[in-house]
Amino acid sequence: MAVRHPLFANRGRHYLTGTGPHDGLAGLEDKTGHHFSDRELLAEALTHSSAGGPLQSYERLEFLGDRVLGLVLATYFHAHCPQDDEGQLSLRFHAAARQSTLAAVARDLDLASVIAAQSGMDVAANDSVLSDVVESLVAAIYLDGGLEPARNFVLARWPLDAAVPAQGEKDAKSRLQEYAMGKGLALPAYSLLARDGPDHAPMMTYEVRLEGHGGETATAGARKEAEQLAASRLLARIEGKGGADG
Repeated sequence: MAVRHPLFANRGRHYLTGTGPHDGLAGLEDKTGHHFSDRELLAEALTHSSAGGPLQSYERLEFLGDRVLGLVLATYFHAHCPQDDEGQLSLRFHAAARQSTLAAVARDLDLASVIAAQSGMDVAANDSVLSDVVESLVAAIYLDGGLEPARNFVLARWPLDAAVPAQGEKDAKSRLQEYAMGKGLALPAYSLLARDGPDHAPMMTYEVRLEGHGGETATAGARKEAEQLAASRLLARIEGKGGADG
Protein backbone atom coordinates (compact mmCIF):
# COMPACT_ATOMS: atom_id res chain seq x y z
CA MET A 1 0.00 0.00 0.00
CA ALA A 2 1.06 3.58 -0.56
CA VAL A 3 1.60 5.83 2.41
CA ARG A 4 -1.14 8.26 3.43
CA HIS A 5 0.01 11.76 4.26
CA PRO A 6 -1.75 15.11 4.69
CA LEU A 7 0.27 16.93 2.03
CA PHE A 8 -2.65 16.72 -0.35
CA ALA A 9 -5.23 17.86 2.19
CA ASN A 10 -7.93 19.72 0.26
CA ARG A 11 -11.68 19.96 0.37
CA GLY A 12 -11.81 17.96 3.61
CA ARG A 13 -9.88 14.96 2.23
CA HIS A 14 -6.35 13.61 2.56
CA TYR A 15 -4.67 12.23 -0.53
CA LEU A 16 -1.83 9.83 -1.16
CA THR A 17 1.72 10.95 -1.69
CA GLY A 18 5.03 9.32 -2.47
CA THR A 19 6.66 7.04 0.05
CA GLY A 20 9.75 9.19 0.58
CA PRO A 21 10.16 12.04 3.07
CA HIS A 22 8.98 15.39 1.77
CA ASP A 23 8.28 18.79 3.25
CA GLY A 24 5.24 19.60 1.13
CA LEU A 25 4.14 20.60 -2.32
CA ALA A 26 5.19 24.23 -2.09
CA GLY A 27 8.70 23.30 -3.22
CA LEU A 28 7.38 21.54 -6.31
CA GLU A 29 5.08 24.43 -7.13
CA ASP A 30 8.01 26.82 -6.82
CA LYS A 31 10.00 24.71 -9.24
CA THR A 32 7.19 24.67 -11.80
CA GLY A 33 6.58 28.40 -11.40
CA HIS A 34 2.85 27.77 -10.94
CA HIS A 35 0.87 27.67 -7.70
CA PHE A 36 -2.30 25.65 -8.07
CA SER A 37 -5.79 26.95 -7.40
CA ASP A 38 -7.05 23.35 -7.58
CA ARG A 39 -4.69 21.14 -5.59
CA GLU A 40 -6.68 18.05 -6.60
CA LEU A 41 -5.34 18.47 -10.14
CA LEU A 42 -1.80 18.40 -8.83
CA ALA A 43 -2.58 15.38 -6.66
CA GLU A 44 -4.05 13.51 -9.63
CA ALA A 45 -1.01 14.34 -11.76
CA LEU A 46 1.21 12.65 -9.17
CA THR A 47 -0.88 9.50 -8.60
CA HIS A 48 0.17 6.20 -10.18
CA SER A 49 -2.50 3.62 -10.98
CA SER A 50 -1.04 1.27 -8.34
CA ALA A 51 -1.65 3.71 -5.50
CA GLY A 52 -5.34 3.13 -4.88
CA GLY A 53 -7.26 5.65 -2.80
CA PRO A 54 -9.79 8.33 -3.77
CA LEU A 55 -7.97 9.86 -6.73
CA GLN A 56 -7.82 8.49 -10.25
CA SER A 57 -4.36 8.02 -11.72
CA TYR A 58 -2.47 10.46 -13.89
CA GLU A 59 -3.19 8.55 -17.13
CA ARG A 60 -5.87 10.89 -18.48
CA LEU A 61 -3.76 13.92 -17.66
CA GLU A 62 -0.77 12.28 -19.34
CA PHE A 63 -2.81 11.99 -22.56
CA LEU A 64 -3.52 15.72 -22.50
CA GLY A 65 -0.07 16.71 -21.32
CA ASP A 66 1.56 14.93 -24.24
CA ARG A 67 -0.41 17.19 -26.62
CA VAL A 68 0.23 20.40 -24.67
CA LEU A 69 3.95 19.63 -24.46
CA GLY A 70 4.00 18.88 -28.17
CA LEU A 71 2.42 22.23 -28.99
CA VAL A 72 4.86 24.15 -26.80
CA LEU A 73 7.91 22.36 -28.20
CA ALA A 74 6.79 22.59 -31.82
CA THR A 75 6.05 26.30 -31.45
CA TYR A 76 9.40 26.92 -29.79
CA PHE A 77 11.47 25.16 -32.46
CA HIS A 78 9.44 26.69 -35.29
CA ALA A 79 10.18 30.16 -33.89
CA HIS A 80 13.80 29.62 -32.87
CA CYS A 81 15.11 27.49 -35.74
CA PRO A 82 14.05 29.44 -38.86
CA GLN A 83 16.68 27.77 -41.05
CA ASP A 84 15.48 24.21 -40.31
CA ASP A 85 13.23 22.33 -42.70
CA GLU A 86 10.47 20.00 -41.52
CA GLY A 87 12.79 17.03 -41.09
CA GLN A 88 15.31 18.99 -39.05
CA LEU A 89 12.58 20.43 -36.83
CA SER A 90 11.31 16.90 -36.25
CA LEU A 91 14.75 15.79 -35.07
CA ARG A 92 14.85 18.57 -32.53
CA PHE A 93 11.28 17.92 -31.43
CA HIS A 94 11.78 14.21 -30.85
CA ALA A 95 15.01 14.81 -28.91
CA ALA A 96 13.17 17.17 -26.55
CA ALA A 97 10.09 14.93 -26.21
CA ARG A 98 11.73 11.51 -25.86
CA GLN A 99 11.34 9.49 -22.70
CA SER A 100 14.91 9.97 -21.46
CA THR A 101 14.59 13.76 -21.71
CA LEU A 102 11.29 13.79 -19.82
CA ALA A 103 12.70 11.47 -17.14
CA ALA A 104 15.68 13.78 -16.70
CA VAL A 105 13.32 16.73 -16.20
CA ALA A 106 11.40 14.67 -13.61
CA ARG A 107 14.60 13.88 -11.72
CA ASP A 108 15.62 17.53 -11.77
CA LEU A 109 12.24 18.31 -10.17
CA ASP A 110 12.63 15.41 -7.67
CA LEU A 111 9.18 14.13 -8.68
CA ALA A 112 9.86 10.65 -7.34
CA SER A 113 9.52 11.97 -3.79
CA VAL A 114 5.90 13.06 -4.35
CA ILE A 115 4.56 10.38 -6.70
CA ALA A 116 1.91 8.18 -5.07
CA ALA A 117 2.59 4.55 -5.94
CA GLN A 118 2.41 1.07 -4.48
CA SER A 119 4.86 0.50 -1.65
CA GLY A 120 8.08 -1.07 -2.92
CA MET A 121 7.81 0.39 -6.40
CA ASP A 122 11.11 2.04 -7.34
CA VAL A 123 9.66 5.11 -9.02
CA ALA A 124 12.96 6.98 -9.04
CA ALA A 125 14.53 4.36 -11.34
CA ASN A 126 11.51 4.01 -13.64
CA ASP A 127 11.93 6.29 -16.67
CA SER A 128 8.52 5.32 -18.01
CA VAL A 129 6.68 6.46 -14.88
CA LEU A 130 8.78 9.59 -14.49
CA SER A 131 8.21 10.66 -18.09
CA ASP A 132 4.47 10.00 -17.81
CA VAL A 133 4.22 12.07 -14.63
CA VAL A 134 6.06 14.99 -16.23
CA GLU A 135 3.49 15.02 -19.03
CA SER A 136 0.62 14.79 -16.55
CA LEU A 137 2.14 17.69 -14.62
CA VAL A 138 2.20 19.79 -17.81
CA ALA A 139 -1.50 19.01 -18.29
CA ALA A 140 -2.36 19.86 -14.69
CA ILE A 141 -0.66 23.25 -14.99
CA TYR A 142 -2.44 23.86 -18.29
CA LEU A 143 -5.88 23.00 -16.89
CA ASP A 144 -5.33 25.03 -13.72
CA GLY A 145 -3.74 28.12 -15.23
CA GLY A 146 -3.88 28.00 -19.02
CA LEU A 147 -1.32 27.67 -21.77
CA GLU A 148 0.99 30.47 -20.64
CA PRO A 149 2.08 28.94 -17.29
CA ALA A 150 2.41 25.54 -18.97
CA ARG A 151 4.60 27.09 -21.66
CA ASN A 152 6.69 28.93 -19.07
CA PHE A 153 7.22 25.70 -17.15
CA VAL A 154 8.41 23.82 -20.22
CA LEU A 155 10.70 26.60 -21.48
CA ALA A 156 12.25 26.99 -18.02
CA ARG A 157 12.81 23.30 -17.32
CA TRP A 158 13.45 21.54 -20.65
CA PRO A 159 17.02 21.29 -21.98
CA LEU A 160 15.97 22.78 -25.31
CA ASP A 161 19.52 23.76 -26.16
CA ALA A 162 20.46 20.07 -25.98
CA ALA A 163 17.96 19.07 -28.68
CA VAL A 164 19.91 17.48 -31.52
CA PRO A 165 20.98 19.83 -34.29
CA ALA A 166 20.03 19.17 -37.87
CA GLN A 167 21.56 16.05 -39.36
CA GLY A 168 25.13 16.65 -40.43
CA GLU A 169 25.20 20.07 -38.71
CA LYS A 170 27.60 20.80 -35.85
CA ASP A 171 26.46 23.11 -33.09
CA ALA A 172 27.84 26.63 -32.97
CA LYS A 173 30.13 26.05 -29.97
CA SER A 174 31.78 23.07 -31.67
CA ARG A 175 32.24 24.98 -34.92
CA LEU A 176 33.74 27.97 -33.13
CA GLN A 177 36.13 25.71 -31.20
CA GLU A 178 37.24 23.96 -34.40
CA TYR A 179 37.83 27.32 -36.04
CA ALA A 180 40.00 28.45 -33.12
CA MET A 181 42.02 25.23 -33.17
CA GLY A 182 42.44 25.42 -36.93
CA LYS A 183 43.86 28.94 -36.61
CA GLY A 184 46.10 28.09 -33.67
CA LEU A 185 44.14 30.35 -31.32
CA ALA A 186 43.27 29.86 -27.68
CA LEU A 187 39.92 28.15 -27.20
CA PRO A 188 36.84 30.38 -26.97
CA ALA A 189 36.17 31.69 -23.45
CA TYR A 190 32.61 31.89 -22.09
CA SER A 191 31.57 33.99 -19.10
CA LEU A 192 28.33 34.88 -17.32
CA LEU A 193 27.62 38.62 -17.49
CA ALA A 194 24.19 38.82 -15.87
CA ARG A 195 21.40 36.74 -14.39
CA ASP A 196 17.90 38.17 -13.94
CA GLY A 197 14.41 36.91 -13.15
CA PRO A 198 13.07 34.41 -10.61
CA ASP A 199 14.89 31.16 -9.82
CA HIS A 200 12.31 29.05 -11.67
CA ALA A 201 12.60 31.13 -14.87
CA PRO A 202 15.96 32.90 -14.99
CA MET A 203 17.33 34.84 -17.93
CA MET A 204 21.10 34.60 -18.30
CA THR A 205 23.44 36.70 -20.42
CA TYR A 206 26.69 35.04 -21.51
CA GLU A 207 29.61 36.36 -23.48
CA VAL A 208 32.01 34.42 -25.68
CA ARG A 209 35.39 35.89 -26.58
CA LEU A 210 37.91 34.63 -29.12
CA GLU A 211 41.46 35.84 -29.53
CA GLY A 212 41.66 38.39 -32.33
CA HIS A 213 37.91 38.51 -32.86
CA GLY A 214 36.51 40.19 -29.77
CA GLY A 215 33.29 38.91 -28.27
CA GLU A 216 29.54 38.53 -28.65
CA THR A 217 26.78 38.19 -26.06
CA ALA A 218 23.40 36.47 -25.92
CA THR A 219 20.60 36.10 -23.41
CA ALA A 220 18.50 32.95 -22.88
CA GLY A 221 16.76 30.93 -20.20
CA ALA A 222 19.59 28.39 -19.92
CA ARG A 223 23.38 28.65 -19.85
CA LYS A 224 23.99 26.28 -22.76
CA GLU A 225 21.42 28.01 -24.95
CA ALA A 226 22.90 31.45 -24.25
CA GLU A 227 26.41 30.18 -24.97
CA GLN A 228 25.25 28.58 -28.23
CA LEU A 229 23.56 31.80 -29.33
CA ALA A 230 26.62 33.87 -28.47
CA ALA A 231 28.89 31.46 -30.36
CA SER A 232 26.54 31.55 -33.33
CA ARG A 233 26.66 35.36 -33.41
CA LEU A 234 30.44 35.43 -33.22
CA LEU A 235 30.70 32.85 -35.99
CA ALA A 236 28.32 34.86 -38.15
CA ARG A 237 30.54 37.93 -37.72
CA ILE A 238 33.72 35.99 -38.43
CA GLU A 239 32.20 34.31 -41.48
CA GLY A 240 30.83 37.62 -42.67
CA LYS A 241 34.43 38.89 -42.83
CA GLY A 242 35.60 35.72 -44.53
CA GLY A 243 37.55 34.71 -41.42
CA ALA A 244 36.12 31.22 -41.11
CA ASP A 245 37.11 30.29 -44.60
CA GLY A 246 40.54 31.75 -44.72
